[in-house]
Amino acid sequence: MQSEKPRPLPQKTIGVLGGMSNQATGEYYRLLNKKLNDRLDGWDNGEIIIVSVNFGNIEYFVRNDRWDEAHAYLTNKADRLERAGADLVICVSNTMHRVVEPIMAERKTPFIHIADPTGNAIRKAGISRVGLLGTMPVMKSPELRGRYQEGFGVEVVAPTQADMEIVDRVIFNELVRGELRVDSKREYLRIVSELRERGAEGVILGCTEIFLLIAQEDLPSFPVFDTTELHVQAAVDFALGGNGASDSGLMVRHASN
Repeated sequence: MQSEKPRPLPQKTIGVLGGMSNQATGEYYRLLNKKLNDRLDGWDNGEIIIVSVNFGNIEYFVRNDRWDEAHAYLTNKADRLERAGADLVICVSNTMHRVVEPIMAERKTPFIHIADPTGNAIRKAGISRVGLLGTMPVMKSPELRGRYQEGFGVEVVAPTQADMEIVDRVIFNELVRGELRVDSKREYLRIVSELRERGAEGVILGCTEIFLLIAQEDLPSFPVFDTTELHVQAAVDFALGGNGASDSGLMVRHASN
């Protein structure tokens, strides 16, 4: 019989800035509830608010380098999450952290940057050089590269230009639509193999849909760092823990003012 718990059960409300894509958002919701249930047992799961954006707008902003417009668009969505009562905000897209991180830096609501639990996991694994798969802006981002290097002592290695184009195309044309193709998986594994030959000791799945296509079981002797999994675990730790410290490497950003 389940032991008595205080009701309603205390936990923080996780605010999810979603829709980037709907595939990733659905997986975040599923994984958040699964991990919370694993910890809480019985019928308990998460208290979650989702504000889901139109991915067509996001695709337009990214493809056309309209980052100021993306900032304004997502500022409005972050406002909605806060008004709805989120105790924490997470963004389901590695790419859109480029604008969401500065949006949240000026707010009091805690925010977990997706790279932080990932960087902490890499550091704990004793690895200092990793390959990175993601959208073109992610793979080319000097800010993201600097965050891993300066925050965690991790050097990031991106694929060649031709391979970056393959990785980006598969994400936008297939994975965000829920299409998982054998030939695309083969190409991704080839690209990871080439990153390994260039000295990478592991690989970051730096797009929140990539884990649907390749995972650790596909690379049994090569460490895979799934940003989706690590981000979700950090949010769960925050929801149940409260002080920002956890084994998953949760690093919560609060506004300085």
